[in-house]
Amino acid sequence: MKTTIRATLAALVLAAAWGTALAAGDSPALEGKVKSGELPAVDQRLPNSPLAVDVTGDAEPGRHGGDLRMLMGKSSDIRMVMVYGYARLVAFNQRLELEPDILESYEVKEGREFTFRLRKGHKWSDGHPFTSEDFRYYWEDIANNDELSPFGPPRDLLVDGEPPTVEFPDELTVRYTWPGPNPHLLTALAGARPLFIYRPAHYLRQFHASHADAETLKSLVRRDGSRNWAGLHHRLDNQYKMDNPDLPVLQPWHPITPPPSDRFIFERNPYYHRVDQNGLQLPYIDRVIVNISDKDLVPAKTGAGDTDLQARYLRFDNYTFLKGGEKRNDYTVRLWKRGTGNQVALYPNLNVGDPVWREIVRDVRFRRALSLAIDRTEINQIIYFGLAQESNNTVRPESPLFQPEFQTEWATFDVAAANAMLDELGLKDRDSQGMRKLPNGQTMEIIVDTAGESTEETDVLELIRESWAKIGIKLFTKPSQREIFRNRVFSGDSLMSVWSGLDNGVPTADMAPIELAPTQQVQLQWPKWGQHYETSGEVGEEPEMPEIQELLKLMGAWTVSTNTPERADIWSRMLAIHAEQTFTIGTVSGVLQPVVVSNRLRNVPAEGIYNWDPGAFFGIYRPEIFWFAGAK
Repeated sequence: MKTTIRATLAALVLAAAWGTALAAGDSPALEGKVKSGELPAVDQRLPNSPLAVDVTGDAEPGRHGGDLRMLMGKSSDIRMVMVYGYARLVAFNQRLELEPDILESYEVKEGREFTFRLRKGHKWSDGHPFTSEDFRYYWEDIANNDELSPFGPPRDLLVDGEPPTVEFPDELTVRYTWPGPNPHLLTALAGARPLFIYRPAHYLRQFHASHADAETLKSLVRRDGSRNWAGLHHRLDNQYKMDNPDLPVLQPWHPITPPPSDRFIFERNPYYHRVDQNGLQLPYIDRVIVNISDKDLVPAKTGAGDTDLQARYLRFDNYTFLKGGEKRNDYTVRLWKRGTGNQVALYPNLNVGDPVWREIVRDVRFRRALSLAIDRTEINQIIYFGLAQESNNTVRPESPLFQPEFQTEWATFDVAAANAMLDELGLKDRDSQGMRKLPNGQTMEIIVDTAGESTEETDVLELIRESWAKIGIKLFTKPSQREIFRNRVFSGDSLMSVWSGLDNGVPTADMAPIELAPTQQVQLQWPKWGQHYETSGEVGEEPEMPEIQELLKLMGAWTVSTNTPERADIWSRMLAIHAEQTFTIGTVSGVLQPVVVSNRLRNVPAEGIYNWDPGAFFGIYRPEIFWFAGAK
């Protein structure tokens, strides 16, 4: 499917020619509100230059109407309507290029000055104008308010710890300027969970101490049960959660159901800024209905036809069952490729607390030996029916940064070579069962911590257990709740853990290589080094390994670069270090993700990449152009 989005002269010509024809471009669902005067006509609701979506290729222009049913495993999952809706200031297209979306245009100078131009006439979902005042409110009244933001502006708005100079030349223009380049800003704005640098000021002022009447605000705080005005403001101001029906949005659908509930309804945004080439205001679908169910029951309910579009909480091992219900329940199971760098990856903890194990784990020969002793072909055939790719934890072929050798380096099955490496490392002594011994005489047992959430991980680890026994190493698993799991890794109590691979397996050179260097505590292979970087050295440990220092140096070089070829070279060097050093141990990638689609639902791609960021799962394929055949 090719869905290109552009704000061009053609859109302006269309807008001029619509006139009364635009009324025919409105959704019948809004006809009553327009006739009653509750809503203005559609030509008065759209921006002067709406974003023209050219629905072409495998997609086809659609019709208004219908309810899209989806299943979620818990109430907080309604945030996925924000993720899937994917209306952003700037957004990725399917070629992973950034384009203006909510913005009419943007200009970047020297990588450090960003000028954003808004669409004249653009309105929030409640009909109030969307202007630079909404950016000013966020910057001055939220990001730089000590009570709402005690730690100051978010990291993506800082360069070397310094905030930008922010200007508001007129009601349609906002400018951010830093002394040096800020390469993170645009990708943060385009994220699945985006950086929100604007707020509906007209709505939120009533909850802000600098704007509201003091006594009225105190009354609102008491009635809400919040601790103070800041707590009330925070609760009502979460754009991402989509849990406040009164909070105006710029997304294709806005919530009308307050929590708690087991059925949430999202209605079309009557002021949405996109139209198709025939002048129909998007989205085509009138309502999204999210039904909450036990996540373990989602596959069964999906197979029973209780959803129109479902991928969340479905796994590859559900495919056979789901396929069996296709004809009976009038849906089709499509198989998209997952966009992570690896499906199941092992993370040796280079910051493990045990000094004996730390010395061993930091020796690259040990990590390479473990990787060589994994039979990835067996894992692929037994668990994924041979449909996955045997691979290191690296970028995928769909990325322009992909190099085939990074997939295979130290990743072939070679027990003899693995045994030789361990012998060379000095781990020759074995116990009566043939298991190797540590230098302190203890049997070499590796306990792999898991979050206990995936039988798939358990199955993969069982196969690895069998192959590692051939090199004299015992493998045990320790499942625990996710928070406990992470705390064990962070504290150094965990020797090794298991998780999926790179979150972004399809990067471009202009996306930050933050996963390839210790930049965050949540990175399971070096949490204390990541924490040291994340806190500017206040806590954690400073890395002393030369290879890690080189990764940080390259990360720094990427940050100040504004040249795409130079950034691509930095990515290549960092990926090469990872392949050579085996900091993480991948198994397979490109595992297929079942996507169940009602046979009445049109414009959902037959093939796609199912990825959190970039991509927002369905978001990059523009769900506002999905439509129902036969909708009324």
